[in-house]
Amino acid sequence: MNKYRRILLKLSGESLMGDKHYGIDEERLREYAGQIGEVVKSGVEVGIVVGGGNIFRGLKGVGQGFDRVKGDQMGMLATVINSLALNSALATAGIRSSVLTAIRMEPVGEYYNKWLAISRMQEGYAVIIAGGTGNPFFTTDTAACLRAIEIEADIILKGTRVDGVYTADPEKDPTATKFDEITFDEVYARKLQVMDLTAITLCRDNNLPLMVFDMDKAGNLAKAVNGKPVGTIVHN
Repeated sequence: MNKYRRILLKLSGESLMGDKHYGIDEERLREYAGQIGEVVKSGVEVGIVVGGGNIFRGLKGVGQGFDRVKGDQMGMLATVINSLALNSALATAGIRSSVLTAIRMEPVGEYYNKWLAISRMQEGYAVIIAGGTGNPFFTTDTAACLRAIEIEADIILKGTRVDGVYTADPEKDPTATKFDEITFDEVYARKLQVMDLTAITLCRDNNLPLMVFDMDKAGNLAKAVNGKPVGTIVHN
């Protein structure tokens, strides 16, 4: 039995790069589609939010002279590109999926609303929610938390390159130790870079648990959905 009935999977744009320095690694995309398909077939309702940092990051654009609002809008469009790529990969794997966008852009995707998203998930579709929140100054982590709350997900599963939350960045500090679980308040107090503070606050105030796990290891998504200890749980 799966522990969770409905999940929101958050994937970073950088995770789609694989070993590349820019863009999308087709093999990584196929691997992710396979893991998502396995979970959908098991009966779990799946919503997905993908970042756009592999193509364009708004804050980086500001440093290069872009207006912040325009930069963030470019970042939103980058998430749509990634969402369409994942949509295509899922179709190739035989999994039905829909792209819903926070900004109107039919026929690229349907305009997002909570009830459409839930209806599609109940029909067995993986629902990819693109375009962030549709507003500048908000990250895709915040968008993921917002959408998870809206669609009444049981948990956010944040797929990353590391296997959980550590006392420091394990890629930079070999002495960093992993938490099996940690509270949102401890994340605040320790200033851990799990998600931005707006996202963490949304999860805490709405009692929405978060699991951080290594999505690059095949089978980990299914294990996470089954409640197995493959990452770190962040909770109240």
